[in-house]
Order: sequence, then C-alpha cells, then structure tokens
Amino acid sequence: MMTMSENNVTIKVTPPTEGLFDLMIFARHADSQDPYNWVCSYQIQCLEPHSGDKLPENPFHFWGLHQKAGDFGIKESSHKGGLLVAPQGTLLLTLQTSRPLLALYELVNKDLDVALSKKCLAAQAEEEKLSCHVLCPFQGSYRLSVFVKDLGGIAFRNAANFLIRCLKPVNQNELFPSGLSTHCGSGISSSRHGLSNPSHSAPIITTKLGKCNITFHAPTNVEVTASLSKDKVISAKHPLERYILVTHLRIKVSVCVALPESGVYKVGLFGRSEDHEDFVHICDYVIRCFSDPCWPPFPRVYSLWRRGCVLLEPRTGMLQEQSWLRFRVKVPKAYQVVVLGQEKSVLQQNPNAVWEGEVFTGAAGTQLKLAAKFSQDCSSLEVILAFEVEGGSAASLGCSG
Repeated sequence: MMTMSENNVTIKVTPPTEGLFDLMIFARHADSQDPYNWVCSYQIQCLEPHSGDKLPENPFHFWGLHQKAGDFGIKESSHKGGLLVAPQGTLLLTLQTSRPLLALYELVNKDLDVALSKKCLAAQAEEEKLSCHVLCPFQGSYRLSVFVKDLGGIAFRNAANFLIRCLKPVNQNELFPSGLSTHCGSGISSSRHGLSNPSHSAPIITTKLGKCNITFHAPTNVEVTASLSKDKVISAKHPLERYILVTHLRIKVSVCVALPESGVYKVGLFGRSEDHEDFVHICDYVIRCFSDPCWPPFPRVYSLWRRGCVLLEPRTGMLQEQSWLRFRVKVPKAYQVVVLGQEKSVLQQNPNAVWEGEVFTGAAGTQLKLAAKFSQDCSSLEVILAFEVEGGSAASLGCSG
C-alpha cells in the first residue's frame, strides 16, 4: 500500500505467507510519461503472515491523495492517509478545495457489482468542498477512488484512492436510491441556477414523521418543479408524484413531501428561467424514513398552479365523503375561484387575498376541482387542483394525521 506526498513515499507491505520476499521499487518524474526505472530493492522476511483481507484491486497504484492534489484544486482531506475505517458501514469523506470542482467517485469491492455500487454513494459539490457519503453493504475492504475536474474542464483525473475497512455492513434495503446525480444537496449546481438559502444544505434528510419541507430562496424569473421516486414501491395507493407539492412564494420556493410508506426516496429538483422552455436538473435529495408513515397524497396539480398559488386548506388530496370542509387558497390575479363537484361552491376573497369558503364534499367517488377565472370577460373556468372524495372515516385517509 503506497501513499505519497509531495516529497515523501510510504510503502506498507503485507506478505501473504511466511517466507522471504523481494520488494522492487520503480520510479519516474511526476510529469513524465516515460517508463518507470528500477530504483532499489528490499528483501522482506515474513515470520508470521497477516490474516486480513487482500487489498482491493487498484489500477492507480497509489493510496490517499495524489502527490499533486494541490494542482488539481484539492487542499486537504477529512481523513489523513489512505486508510479509512467504517465501523457501522457508513462514512463521510470531505475534501476541501481551492476552487469549485466537479467530482466522480468509484467504489469497488469483490462482492459489489456496478449497479449496487452506485446505490452506495451520494456526492455533493460545493464552492470550496467536495463530499461523498459512502454506504458499505458487505464486510471487508473497499477502494474509493475520487476523480475531479474544473468546472470548464474536459477530462476527470484520478485525485485520490482510499482504502475503506468496513467492520459492520449496512442493510442493503437502506442503500441510497438509484439514479442519484453528482449534485446532491445544495451546492454549485443550485447556486448556479439562482437558488440560495437552502433549508437543507446536506443531501440526506432523515424524518421520523414521514414529512419534510425543502425550501430555497429563488429569483422571480426561475420556476422550479420536483419529482419523487423510490426503487420499490410496496403499498402506496397513488403515483408518487401525488406525494410532493411545489409552492412558489414571492421570494421562496417550497417543496413539501409527505411519504406514503417507509423506505429511501429520491427527490429531484428541476428548474427553468423565463427565457428557457425546458426544465433542467438542479440537484437531488435523499429522504430516509423507517417509522412506517402512510400520509395521504396531495391534490392533483395542473399547469396553472404557478408562482404565488398557495394551498392553505385542505392540505390533503383525499377528502372524506358527505362532509363540510373549509377551503382556503391563494390564486394571484384570479377574478373568481370556485370548487366544482356535485354542486358549485363559489369562494370569497378576504382582505388578505385568500379565497375561502365552506364546501360540501358529496358522495364517495366524486372529484372536486378547484378552478378559476382570470378575467371578467372569460366565460370558462380553468382547473388548478383536483381532489378525490373517499368513503370511510377520517382516520383511513391517512394514519399519520
């Protein structure tokens, strides 16, 4: 196991058996592409072999930070040397950087395939820091390789290789969700898209309630949307898109998540500015909940749910049959707001610009639609939200509340 600094090389040798071994050392200039030259040799007599695991394969030959890591933009690592220990199968590696960098990570273990390996890593890139959350699903030794490049760079370069010893592996059902990007949590990507002041800067959110609210400050010319996904959905009664609601306030965007079941989820944030038609990916979050939540879904959202629209009551998209409910909602620039079901209920606007009124839900199977007119001359109503009416007690609509 060879670790290097600018003016130092340390080689640790673990002979596999008893006996006499030759250690040959080769070297070349750091900037050279010439063949390595033999420098010196040592004889090592092993009287009693070490019983530990073999080192994982390392095509890059060195462990720890590259001896020219400073030139790559890396100032220091949270872990000194090349050996990292994960007693409970989890690890957080951070690299302080002298300039914004992008990073890729590779986790290798003899029992780990490529698809499973990707579910073991959650990477975050900030202006002066790179972070990687690592999960180890097997006991033993791993190689974590780090590749970096500048924001405008062409190719990634291997900047570090760490040996991880996992003493107690994590449950494979608690690995990260598939498809995480290299931008998890807030950082370079979110700030480049105009988002600031995040409520959650770290990429992993753990909730016992099964609910969370992710907020950013956002400029008025940026629109944000979000997706919710899970590798294996077991008992959710509705599409996962119904369990996430995006609300644009004057200077903030709020992403509210209410989980239908326990597990590990991915929240993807996407944004576009006024002069772009398509949404582009901003960042991902991981939400972990193992307390068995079962929140009901939010209402179905239509395209007119825009900046300034706020749902105050009811916050669930599943309503109890044959009951009176108070509706309170903000719909900017609306001339009239109504709820359409078995009958039409016209909401009234109060001095705080909130449209409100009492609405009768009707029979189970009814769909209530919140709709609005946006000019006095317009004869048609445009649907903004849709609610579903269910039979049964209120408790059955969401056992978490």
